[in-house]
Amino acid sequence: DIMKILIKDFDGFKKLFHRFLQVKGPSVDWAKISRPPEELIQPYDRIKARGLPDNIAVSLNKLAVVKLNGGLGTSMGCKGPKSLISVRNENTFLDLTVKQIEHLNKTFNADVPLVLMNSFNTDEDTKKILQKYKHHQVKIHTFNQSRYPRINKESLLPIAKSMGTSGENAEAWYPPGHGDIYASFQNSGLLDKLIAEGKEYIFVSNIDNLGATVDLFILNHLMSQPADKRCEFIMEVTDKTRADVKGGTLIQYEDRLRLLEIAQVPKAHVDEFKSVTKFKIFNTNNLWISLPAIKRLQEKNSMDLEIIVNPKTLDGGLNVIQLETAVGAAIKSFNNAMGVNVPRSRFLPVKTSSDLLLVMSNLYTLDAGSLTMSKKREFPTTPHVKLGSSFTKVQEFLARFENIPDMLELDHLTVSGDVTFGKNVSLKGTVIIIANHGDRIDIPAGAMLENKIVSGNLRILDH
Repeated sequence: DIMKILIKDFDGFKKLFHRFLQVKGPSVDWAKISRPPEELIQPYDRIKARGLPDNIAVSLNKLAVVKLNGGLGTSMGCKGPKSLISVRNENTFLDLTVKQIEHLNKTFNADVPLVLMNSFNTDEDTKKILQKYKHHQVKIHTFNQSRYPRINKESLLPIAKSMGTSGENAEAWYPPGHGDIYASFQNSGLLDKLIAEGKEYIFVSNIDNLGATVDLFILNHLMSQPADKRCEFIMEVTDKTRADVKGGTLIQYEDRLRLLEIAQVPKAHVDEFKSVTKFKIFNTNNLWISLPAIKRLQEKNSMDLEIIVNPKTLDGGLNVIQLETAVGAAIKSFNNAMGVNVPRSRFLPVKTSSDLLLVMSNLYTLDAGSLTMSKKREFPTTPHVKLGSSFTKVQEFLARFENIPDMLELDHLTVSGDVTFGKNVSLKGTVIIIANHGDRIDIPAGAMLENKIVSGNLRILDH
């Protein structure tokens, strides 16, 4: 069986590498790009206004939830899969996902399965932990992303010495981006299995996006289209803020909706791409995709996803490239595809400890695995939080807070240097705390900082 998988992986890589060699220059002609027509990107409120039928459970039974679970927790200083990091009340990303879907299944007496797309980096650790959900009302399936060889930037030859993934070969392989979902889903046999079980759509999202819960209104919209106008792909987009200028955007190109990523933009147009006026929205990577359509396109081998060339420098200084694709790029191949402009609350990714501070705080309430902005916060916007390098690793981050400060009225927080927080600190407005090199600032227990800049040296020691 392992041989079969290896052969399929190599076959997939060969196709990707072949396309990589043929493509020269940027993949889009800038002059042909236009903003999509209004009707192709619907505001969420319009979809919500249609309400829900009494029998929404019928639609739920045609849905499976897919979470992209190939990533490690390295950027947050953690070993193992990112999905196993605790984010709230001892719950990991995976715990929250299982709770959400279980709640859905219980509430509507439905059978929505959870599917995890693992990579060779996360598969073993994830499978070990799945034991703990045995008695939950959620069927859990896993399948594996492909494993492709990294290639030498100069020679374009694989750097692997053998098929193994350990020792000197550890850095020779990579999972080729989430665009690989279509091929590996089909190769695993799971695509056919779900179709045979009567599933019609998958809801795909990143496991670290805590806002990506099953939305019944979008599901209902998909299920209520006439058969000849079936929408095969919905991409949830949301309005750009300053923090999102690098996110992919939806464009109209040769009469199709298309995802435009920053990596595809010619250098001369990067600033234009980042501008909030021309491209107002970005892709949240919450996607609703038709299973029969995936099967049809895979069988015709006609997806042709744009190749993202990702350069890396390995520990020994060797320059390699890895060829990747993005799941959303397939939007151009599906019929009647559309974007839905959703509220920002559906995009709550935890990429850094600054994000973690937000989701652990009283800004959010946790209910059945879902995080929602607290009713007590007057402004629905999320505060801007920037924690310095002493907070990067989750362990260090946790050690610097006796407990998580009250942030209900916070707008902006910047912390730099060796700073710790005592119990029950309250932060309001704009708070900037800077400990210079060699200094340390201990914010005392019970402190209330409103529109303050704190600098210098403040040590609070046990006596």
